[in-house]
Amino acid sequence: MRGRYAALFLLSFGLILFSSYTGKPRNPIQKQALRKIVIDAGHGGSDAGASGQYSKEKDITLAIALKLEAMLKEQMPDVQIDMTRRTDVFDPVTRKAQIANQAKGDLFVCIHVNEGGGPMRHKEFIGYKEETHYKGKGKKRKAYTVKVKDYRTWTTPNTAKGTETFIYGVDKSNAAKAALSENEDLYLDSVSAKELKDFNPTDPAKMMIINMKTQSYFNRSANLALTIEEEFQKVGRISREAKQRQKGIWVLQAVAMPAVLVETGFISNPEEEAYLNGEDGQKEICEVLVRSLKRYKYSLEKQLSGSAGK
Repeated sequence: MRGRYAALFLLSFGLILFSSYTGKPRNPIQKQALRKIVIDAGHGGSDAGASGQYSKEKDITLAIALKLEAMLKEQMPDVQIDMTRRTDVFDPVTRKAQIANQAKGDLFVCIHVNEGGGPMRHKEFIGYKEETHYKGKGKKRKAYTVKVKDYRTWTTPNTAKGTETFIYGVDKSNAAKAALSENEDLYLDSVSAKELKDFNPTDPAKMMIINMKTQSYFNRSANLALTIEEEFQKVGRISREAKQRQKGIWVLQAVAMPAVLVETGFISNPEEEAYLNGEDGQKEICEVLVRSLKRYKYSLEKQLSGSAGK
């Protein structure tokens, strides 16, 4: 089986070399490992997302996304930052994916806020009480008493807290491959840029590279997600870990680039809601993301320099 994959890879490499001698112009190999990041502020407009006691997810995500954009432009000036939205506007996830793909981003970072299902309800058995029940109808109707369990009930604020970062599930790889195929448009990421415009879309060599890209993007997404959660832990945030989600995050598999979705905290927890709305909390979240993205960029640059030295 390894021999078969090696043969297919050599075939695809040979075809790429052959295409370089056809006399047609080629896109130059990208020297910069991370050229463009697309930031998506989750929800917006009529889609408010999760709600807390006094705030909405769509407003928090936009505030964080705009702060993150400004911080990245200052600390990573060689990277272009594109936004899916800058105002309180609704775009379906299909449009957000289209914006990212048309921008030909190298990375998609989606900002969200979590919720834990509202207040926690509690129930405690405190003994028995008598209830009056009735049997029969009309004049034959008779009352009788029965003993039933009695409970004390109350609610407390939701205590769910912390961050979690998602990538698309492995079962969504076919959708990711489709996104790459539909958005190829002569473009591959900066690290593995190659010219593919002369290839038939059904050519095994091209599909081999698309398969390799899908796996590469999955690995990069996973590595970034782990890095983000590691950086959140360093500042004392509770990490609910990096995870694959099998459903509910369609946009992650629809963008033709590595992609992560960051749940920055629980709006259903009053303490977390205050943190998410506060200037200090939003600044800390952005600082964590910037450090994570710098580490991600550095890892790609090491990969690029290693490939160049071979």
